[in-house]
This record gives sequence, structure tokens and C-alpha cells, in this order.
Amino acid sequence: MFSIILNVIGTLMHFYVAHRLYALGPVRARIPARAWWAGAVLLWLLYMFGLRMGDAALDWRWWPGQFAMTWLGVLFVTTQWLLLADVITGFGFWLRKHGPRIRLIGAVAGVTISAFAIFQAVRAPAIVEHELVLQGLPKALDGTVVVAISDTHLGAQRRAAWLGKRVDQINELKPAAVLMLGDQVEDEPINDDQLAPVLRRLQPPMGVWAVTGNHEYYGDAGGTIEEFAAGGVRWLRDERVEIAPGLHLAGLDDIGRAMRGGGDIYAGLGRTIPSRSEGATILMSHIPAPGLVQRAAREGVSLMLSGHTHGGQIWPFNHLVAREFPHMVGLHREGDMQLLISRGAGGWGPRMRLWQPGEILKLTLRAP
Repeated sequence: MFSIILNVIGTLMHFYVAHRLYALGPVRARIPARAWWAGAVLLWLLYMFGLRMGDAALDWRWWPGQFAMTWLGVLFVTTQWLLLADVITGFGFWLRKHGPRIRLIGAVAGVTISAFAIFQAVRAPAIVEHELVLQGLPKALDGTVVVAISDTHLGAQRRAAWLGKRVDQINELKPAAVLMLGDQVEDEPINDDQLAPVLRRLQPPMGVWAVTGNHEYYGDAGGTIEEFAAGGVRWLRDERVEIAPGLHLAGLDDIGRAMRGGGDIYAGLGRTIPSRSEGATILMSHIPAPGLVQRAAREGVSLMLSGHTHGGQIWPFNHLVAREFPHMVGLHREGDMQLLISRGAGGWGPRMRLWQPGEILKLTLRAP
């Protein structure tokens, strides 16, 4: 049902944009109507073909799928601006003298902002720094630097070479530990021979740790876990370890399956943190489900790190995401616990971000 709705909405936006763009004088004067609409139909057929293919395949099928999703994003952004111009001009009934110019401004705005959103998605993620006071952190660990990276969504488009550039960014920060917060892959293991060597270049003294996200389980999660483990990544699947005296790291296996199936999203937390421990505890959970956040705070977690929301990725979807995740992105407080949600280093669906780029988190831990 969702795919049918997506196809219908995408088709309506496609031909609406095509119609409004061809109504512009400079376009109509230079391109014959038959050529314009033939091109619009061919582009729509490619879009529909790409939607059917999907964008997670690791062979030639990725490019029509990726084109379709990105084109859908471009249509969404451009439709907003063209529709705004139509509302202002009463769809041609008002402001007739200025109507063509207003529609032209709307078209230029839509195309320009779409291009900017694509640029934001393909550029290197920004390094975002936070200094966090952790209750229970020993003074000996004051100033410890931890780097967290989420939602890389490796797959057909983002391969080991892309991750290698992120490893360079991380190594420049000289972290004591590197934490991967889930959705490391788009769906399936990426089967890239260079992945393990790239990951081995991360050698923080307290280790490289990862938790699963929902996308790992959309494909062969076991294969993905093996791929990353071959590169020295240690997975926490409802487990807790002490990475330094007085500093505990806990990781939850993806709770997305329980959320979708109406299961117990707290079961993993109960296994991972059965009792309070001395020192500080950092909890890694890909999805910042509100109930889980509240339960983790009650269990004495000092800091919870999550991803999943992508910060909404494309405005105004951030407002829809915020309805499910009131703590959508950035730093928040829940009781005595701090919650930090990353907007992710990569992205899903349209290769677009509006208005914020991807990010890698540099966390400097401070003792009280």
C-alpha cells in the first residue's frame, strides 16, 4: 500500500512540476511542446523503473533506484515552491502582471534549493563537538575523547572508499574509543574487500564498538556483523563492558523489530543493565524510542547515544519525525541522564539533506 501511495504522489508531483515549468515563457519559447512532454514521459518511466528496482542493490540496479529516490526528493522540494507561487498568484487569477515573474522565482528557488540539498548530502559530514559532564566518571578519565558515528548506510553508493575518508576524519580527532551507532549498512553486507583494511585503520586504545540498527536487519545482519568484525569492530548485542576503570559501555541490539511487531522494546535493556554499576555508563541504542529513553534514565545511565532520525533529513519532514521522536536530534536531558542523537554521517532515500549536513560527533567527557 505504501509503495502505491508513493507512486501516485510521485507521479502527481512529476507532471505538476513539468506542467508549471513548461508554463514559463523562457522554457516554452525554446522547447517545442511535443519534445518537452515526450521528455517528461520518458523521465517518468525511468523514475517508475527506478522505484521498482530499489536503491539497495549492489549491482547495476542501484543507479536507477537511487535516481528515483533523489528525483522524488527534487520533486518534493520543487513542488513546494511552485505551489507557493501558484497560491500567491491564485493559480493565474491574481497578480496577472507579476504572475510570470513570481512563478519563475518559484521555479528557480525549487531547483536551487534542491541542488543545495544534494550538495549537503554528498559533502563530507561535519565534525560536531560536545563537552559532556558524566555523573560517576572518575577524575582520571576527565578529558577522554570519544567519537560517535551513526547511519553511514554503506551500500552501492557509499563504499569502503567513502568510509575511508570518514576514518581519516575520525583519526584526526585522536579518540580513545570509536562508537558506531547503527545502520552501518543500507541493507545487505557490502562485500567490499577493502572494508576490513579501512576499519583496521581505526585503532583507538579503548576499541571500536558497534550496535545494530534497523537496516542491518532488513538484510543479512549476520553477514554484516562478520564483515565489520573482520575489521576489528566489536559488536554489543544487549551487552555491557567496562572499557576503562569506571567507564562502562552498553549496547542494545536493534529494537526496531520489537517496535514493528509490538514486542517488548525494554527486554534488551533489562539484559544489558540488570543493575546499577559504579562509575559512568554510556548506552548505545540506534533508535531513541521515548519509552526506552525514560527507562534508561531510571536505570542510572549517564549518557545515551542514538541515531536513526537523520534529523528529519529533508525539511519539513523533521516535523513529522518529531511526532514519533520528541527528542529528534542533538543534546537533551532526561532526568539525570544526557541523551545525544546524531543526525548521521550518511543518509537514506533521496541523497539530499535540508538544511543540515551529515555529522560525526566528537565527545569530550568530563568528570563532575
